Amino acid sequence: MARVLILYATTEGHTARVAERMAQRLREQGHAVEALRTERRAMQPHLERYDGVIVGASVHCGRHPGHLRALLRRQRAALGARRGAFFSVSLSAGGPGAKPQEARRYVETFLRQVGWQPQQTAAFGGALQYSKYGAFKRRLMRLFAGLAGGDTDTSRDYAYTDWDAADRFADDFAQPLPQRG
Repeated sequence: MARVLILYATTEGHTARVAERMAQRLREQGHAVEALRTERRAMQPHLERYDGVIVGASVHCGRHPGHLRALLRRQRAALGARRGAFFSVSLSAGGPGAKPQEARRYVETFLRQVGWQPQQTAAFGGALQYSKYGAFKRRLMRLFAGLAGGDTDTSRDYAYTDWDAADRFADDFAQPLPQRG
């Protein structure tokens, strides 16, 4: 089966859960998958080792991580030479006060900045992870969620990701991948 790299940038860990779910789904189909978290430090993954690359990132304050943007710019040629997909995770895509059109704009803007046009894109709902926020951010997120009519009980976390849609994204990505013996 095919070799697939899933590169992801996450802040509180929810994007990692989405990436790992996709990795598991692809493994169940027999593909060799490596899921790798990008860090702020410079990294140069060897994309030529893979038949396909999925990139995922969370959105905070309307932006995807700058370090991921820089990494993808450096890898633009290698990304363009193989099957590629990009997914974004945000409360704009799904969560209290969701604005799906805004979430799509985040994706389009990021990919335009990078100069990459993957074959597949998606925006998935994010999470309110009160347990992972500091006191200030917890209060701020509770305020925003309350104004949007969302979940404000800070004693628990909330995930708004459509997991079936994430599974379909992985399945669609796998369809045209080469079969290896």
